[in-house]
Amino acid sequence: MLKNEYNCRLILEEFGDNPFLPLFYEDPKRFAFTVELFFMTERHEQMERNLLNQDLFHQFTVADYTFVKTLLFASKNLTQEKFRLFQKMFQVLNQSLPRPDILVYFHRNVDLLMENIRKRGRSYEKHITADYLTEIQNSYFEYFRNILSFPILIIDLNTIDFVDNPNHYEQLKYIISKNYNPGVHRISLSM
Repeated sequence: MLKNEYNCRLILEEFGDNPFLPLFYEDPKRFAFTVELFFMTERHEQMERNLLNQDLFHQFTVADYTFVKTLLFASKNLTQEKFRLFQKMFQVLNQSLPRPDILVYFHRNVDLLMENIRKRGRSYEKHITADYLTEIQNSYFEYFRNILSFPILIIDLNTIDFVDNPNHYEQLKYIISKNYNPGVHRISLSM
């Protein structure tokens, strides 16, 4: 929606290209390192291609993920030994990428996320549990607490439908466009 309105550059995660993802959901211990390594290299290549090349036709870029997502998921999916190795590779790759001007985290409770997963109907996602999603959310929140170099907006979307409700979309645009100090800002819209 933002891309259409502002003609900004849009980066959408290409998770469907990961051939190891269905295998990971079937046997997480066996395929965790492979799936996370594939995601890291794919995300880095995509971010590098889109963010490090100057674009004269777009004033800003919107992405539906941040590269640190790679590390947050790996921290939950890998053994400690494999995570330490993964973390070293991540740090090398992460150094080349710019930091966001602002990070917007759309938060939904786990029950709504589980319902969305069910509605999508991807067979390989049927093994995702509410506990796993809670762990991932907690990883994001832990990460956010330690960021003081750019603003992070945590926006509660439990009662918001910005796709089908133009007023919700306008409110979100307004909130995102404001100036914020670095650090975490929790925002709940009452509708």
